[in-house]
Amino acid sequence: MKNVSEYFGCLVFDDRVMKANLSAKVYRSLRKTIDEGAKLDERVADTVAEAMKEWAVAHGATHYTHWFQPLTGITAEKHDSFISPSPDGGVIMEFSGKELIKGEPDASSFPSGGLRATFEARGYTAWDPTSYAFIKGKTLCIPTAFCSYGGEALDKKTPLLRSMKALNKQALRILRLFGNQDVKCVHTSVGPEQEYFLITKEMYDQRKDIQFTGRTLFGAKPPKGQEMDDHYFGVIKPRVEAYMEELNQELWKLGILAKTQHNEVAPAQHELAPVYTTTNIATDHNQLTMEIMQKVAAKHGLVCLLHEKPFAGVNGSGKHNNWSLATDTGVNLLSPGETPYENAQFLLFLCAVIKAVDDYQDLLRLSVATAGNDHRLGANEAPPAVVSMFLGDELNGVLEAIEKDIPYAGTQKTQMKLGVDVLPKFNRDTTDRNRTSPFAFTGNKFEFRMLGSSNSIACANMMLNSAVAESLKIYADRLEKAENFEDTLHEMIRKTIKDHKRIIFNGNGYDNTWIQEATEKRGLKNYPTTPDCMPHLLDEKNVKMLTSHKVFSEAELHSRCEIMLDNYCKTIVIEANTMVDMVKKEIIPAVETYAMELAKTSAAKKAVDSTLSCSYETGMIRKLSTLTDQMAIRTDALENALIMIQDASDIVDESCRIRDVVLNRMSELRVACDEAETVTAKKYWPFPTYGELLFSVR
Repeated sequence: MKNVSEYFGCLVFDDRVMKANLSAKVYRSLRKTIDEGAKLDERVADTVAEAMKEWAVAHGATHYTHWFQPLTGITAEKHDSFISPSPDGGVIMEFSGKELIKGEPDASSFPSGGLRATFEARGYTAWDPTSYAFIKGKTLCIPTAFCSYGGEALDKKTPLLRSMKALNKQALRILRLFGNQDVKCVHTSVGPEQEYFLITKEMYDQRKDIQFTGRTLFGAKPPKGQEMDDHYFGVIKPRVEAYMEELNQELWKLGILAKTQHNEVAPAQHELAPVYTTTNIATDHNQLTMEIMQKVAAKHGLVCLLHEKPFAGVNGSGKHNNWSLATDTGVNLLSPGETPYENAQFLLFLCAVIKAVDDYQDLLRLSVATAGNDHRLGANEAPPAVVSMFLGDELNGVLEAIEKDIPYAGTQKTQMKLGVDVLPKFNRDTTDRNRTSPFAFTGNKFEFRMLGSSNSIACANMMLNSAVAESLKIYADRLEKAENFEDTLHEMIRKTIKDHKRIIFNGNGYDNTWIQEATEKRGLKNYPTTPDCMPHLLDEKNVKMLTSHKVFSEAELHSRCEIMLDNYCKTIVIEANTMVDMVKKEIIPAVETYAMELAKTSAAKKAVDSTLSCSYETGMIRKLSTLTDQMAIRTDALENALIMIQDASDIVDESCRIRDVVLNRMSELRVACDEAETVTAKKYWPFPTYGELLFSVR
């Protein structure tokens, strides 16, 4: 086996490859486009395309594709071969700058939310030179943006890039005011921690619900779940370790900085975390990571589940979005330094984030809203649906001192004393971590913990970037006109703290009293479900902010609201139909078969001795019969609820009916089915139980 450093990024057309295969002039021009956003020279594109093709063919590639991220939540690709006919009847391998820059996939079947009619098929993909091309299988994959014939964004990459541009513009204005003329670019960096479950393929093949929906729709609680906390950070099982080893190798070949791996809290649950990188690239890498995780699992006879809540009663899976701001000169703008009280630049950027999170808490909440994540948020395993910020004792003390205009006493470093001489002594951090906070400061970055495991991180980061850009714009507008910069700066920081301190909460986010305090005393927004929050995308203040920074057009916002609610509705309708199918074809027949077997046993016992009461069999038959009737009645009720939603006036009305009626009918049906599982003999139950699913991988 080669050393990791020898093969890391071997399938990526990265800076090392470009430098080796492009002339100095072309390389400098391309780097200027990547680093500073300069316009791409088409003549440079031709040279790059030829070098890209030669490199890809040398690595066994026969095709190329424009790899993009439509609003389906997954990636898309259409493969074209490099071959072109030659006059002698053979073929030559060609790839032009025009083919590199622009593709034309059929856009008619991708979600557009009413932006275009079904018969309007033309769409375009445009090369994103800031994200390196890579080889997957025998195909050169070129990261691209995806837009309609009219130029509207039909993907997640385009608005993300726009939000990064908006934030860069406003951050540079602030840095110039502090006298920094060297910085050419400010970018956001992200490290998304990815949680997931592994089950055996054998178990997966026996569960229609997991196959169709990604989660279990039925399942009684097993005798043992996560109560003992013995899986978290526990010894990794050999089969899982082999999977993780191959997963790392495949990710490293693609230049993905997979760093940390461990067992998570729930049985069969694990986590992978990468090193931080630029948000756009981190987004591409996370999409690739999810794809590779599932492909590698299949090679090991496993299935990787990325649903936010695949099993009831144990923790679901999230994706912690560690977000920070950095300059092209290597300065982290969210690093407090040794004396944060005196670091005015840091405090201003910190206040910009505080203001952004408070002003646009609804946008952050809806950016992570999906049918799957609705099951997870607030379930004592993930942050509540109420957005708040954790800053820790030291920063909180700094902000309080500024608000009250009094000197900050500072926080004394405490040395940890563990009582054993051979153990090293070290200083305790001045602030603890808060895993219950939706948006926690963790030293030099913020950890946005509300994302679901299957979410694209693009959605959350485009909203976060845009909201912070708006805060910085307001600050820059005021400071550029200020007669006294320092006085205006101090007053602006103090006012931000006073006006937005309601969003800061350093306590237990899992405590129900916090939700009451947040909504009733602080006036924070509480949107428990997708139908509750998604329509607020179109609130006037949100539309005004997002369109003013040119992250979205108003039409694009309307389309996204439509698409996300439609996705929510379709997801739950598929789940409901799957439940009906499983109950009718599997669960009720299984329970009735067991009841018939009990009846035969009772009859056989009475034939031997007519005085026997057969109370066990009689009681069980009665209970099973009652449960069968309940399941039948509740299945009918669920089917009627599905018919009822067909009369909805619009997608908002439909989503609310699904939330209020369909989900309740599904829950009622599940209760009866799960109870039936607990009293039905194992040999009759038609699919693997939770105990088998969660503990089958060894």
